[in-house]
Amino acid sequence: MSIQIKDIAFSCYSVTDFARARAFYEGVLGLKSSMLYGEPGGMQWGEYDIGAGTLSIGCAPQFKPSPDGCTVALEVTDFDAAVAHLRQHQVKFRFEPFESPVCRMVGIFDPDGNSLMIHQRKA
Repeated sequence: MSIQIKDIAFSCYSVTDFARARAFYEGVLGLKSSMLYGEPGGMQWGEYDIGAGTLSIGCAPQFKPSPDGCTVALEVTDFDAAVAHLRQHQVKFRFEPFESPVCRMVGIFDPDGNSLMIHQRKA
């Protein structure tokens, strides 16, 4: 018998400063929190429901941020406007915008150095 995986429950980024991370994910990226847990000084957890998935941030000693871990690609409706917004907020880019046959994407870092992508599929 094998394990039957039915869905991705969530993707999580480790953060070192929960308030700073929330300011980025909510203030810069415009995500709306669907769940917040914990108190400053202890384990803190936040979730952002996006479509059928959930992006989480976690702050605790056992969580270590890394630009080389998983990368979540956030789908946007207006790629050029999103890139301009990121530049306006002085977000650090991991790689500049580029185009593939099926999409456009840009790599960015959150305040802890975790890697994210902003993505737009072509029609």
